[in-house]
Amino acid sequence: MRRTAARAGGAVAYSGAEAPEEEAGAELPGPEPMPAPVPAAAQQQESLRTEFPFQLPRGYVDESGTVHRDGVMRLSTARDELVPLRDVRVQENPAFLSVVLLGRVITRLGTLPMVHDGIVENMFASDLAFLQDFYRQINAEGHTRAAVRCPHCAEPFEVELGGSRLGES
Repeated sequence: MRRTAARAGGAVAYSGAEAPEEEAGAELPGPEPMPAPVPAAAQQQESLRTEFPFQLPRGYVDESGTVHRDGVMRLSTARDELVPLRDVRVQENPAFLSVVLLGRVITRLGTLPMVHDGIVENMFASDLAFLQDFYRQINAEGHTRAAVRCPHCAEPFEVELGGSRLGES
């Protein structure tokens, strides 16, 4: 008859037909209860979505004339918002902040091998405005609007909570 310890201080398993006589009357601890399964909704909350696809209204036109519209933007980090503040172009013209910031967080645009602030700088104004709004939306947990009620008529409506420029809240 062979005994094996399941774990230190734990139950002993016997490979023979019966437990030895001296331990026959002793109760062995039962198996530990299994942890409750995590609901699917809770599992989804634990995973954080960090990249978001987008499609530019007009599209970026490269040197060869190819139009790039489909892209991916990732969530911004504190570093993404701090590093551009040291950029000389941003220090000279604060409006350049959004261009440099978007150049850091756009990870893919069409078939371009790399996206940087020079590409963002040469986008159409309507595409730049779209990307600024998209940036605010994904970095504010999906929206920058809050539902409120009019204090006079109690009619519900939404207000915009986002800052006026990227990097501001």
